[in-house]
Amino acid sequence: MTTHQAATAPAAAPGGTDHRWGWTALTALSPIVWGTTYVVTTHLLPPGHPLFAALLRALPAGLIALAIARRLPHGVWWWRSLVLGTLNMGAFFPLLFLSAQQLPGGVAATLGATQPLIAAGLAALILRQRATAWQLGWAVLGAVGVGLVVLGPTAALSPLGLLAGLAGAASMGTGVVLTKKWGRPEGVSAIGLAGWQLTAAGLVLLLPALLIDGVPAGIDGRAVLGYAWLSLVGALLTYTIWFAGIRQLPVMTTALLGLLSPLVAALLGALIAGEALAPIQLLGFGLALTAMVAGQLASPRGARAVRR
Repeated sequence: MTTHQAATAPAAAPGGTDHRWGWTALTALSPIVWGTTYVVTTHLLPPGHPLFAALLRALPAGLIALAIARRLPHGVWWWRSLVLGTLNMGAFFPLLFLSAQQLPGGVAATLGATQPLIAAGLAALILRQRATAWQLGWAVLGAVGVGLVVLGPTAALSPLGLLAGLAGAASMGTGVVLTKKWGRPEGVSAIGLAGWQLTAAGLVLLLPALLIDGVPAGIDGRAVLGYAWLSLVGALLTYTIWFAGIRQLPVMTTALLGLLSPLVAALLGALIAGEALAPIQLLGFGLALTAMVAGQLASPRGARAVRR
C-alpha cells in the first residue's frame, strides 16, 4: 500500500481477521523505521543538539505534508493539532534524541516498551477502553524485558538518558490515546493530520532549537542524509501510516507494535555500532518481541468463544 493509499483509506467496519492483520502489518512499518533513529543519530548527525535534530525532523516533513494535503486545521483542530503535535513529536522527538545520545541504541529504544502499559492506563481512563487480562499480561512481560535490558551488565547507563527515554514513552503513549479519542475530521486524510501535527511540533520547537541548541557546526553530507531520512521517512511516511493505523486498530494493538522499535535498534546496534549484548539483555529483547507478537493474538478464552 502506498503512502497516498494509507493516507486516504476510509475507516473500515470493525471485524475481519484479514483486515485487522493487514493494518497491523502496515502499521508495524512505523516502529520498525523508528528503530533506525538511534543508529542514525549516533552515526550520522552532529553530536548534541537534540532540539535542532527534532526541529529538522518535524518542520520540513510537516510543511511537505501540508502541501500535499492542502488542508489547514479548522475550529477545535487548531488547539488539538498543537496538543497532539507536542505529545507525538514536539516533546517526543527531543526526548528521543537525548535518550539516543545518552544511552546505547538498544537500551534507548527498549525504554519505549513501557508505552503499552501507559497507553493501557490512559485508554481505560480517557476512552473507557479496558485492556484484556491477556493484553495486560503481555504488556507487563514487555516491561520485564525492558528491565532486563536496562539492568543488564553493559556500560554505565546515564540517569538523564533513562529519564528521557521513559518520558518519551509517556508522551507518545498519551498522544496515541488522544489521537484515538479525537480521531480526525471528516474528509481529512491521514497525511493531512500528520501535516498538522508535524508542523505544530516544528513551530513549538523552532525557538528553543535556535536559542538553546543553535545550528550545529558540523553539518556535512552524512548529516544531511541523516536529517533527510529522519524527516522524509522517519516522520512524513511513518506518521501518515501510523495515524491511518490508529484509526483502524485498538489502542493496545497499536501500542504493542512499539515493541518492534527495540528489536530493530538492537539489531542495528549490534551490526553497525558493535554494541555487545549480555545474555540477560538478549533474553529481555526476546521477551519484548514475544510480548508484541502474542499481544496481537486473541486470548485462548476469546478464541474458544468465537469458535463456539
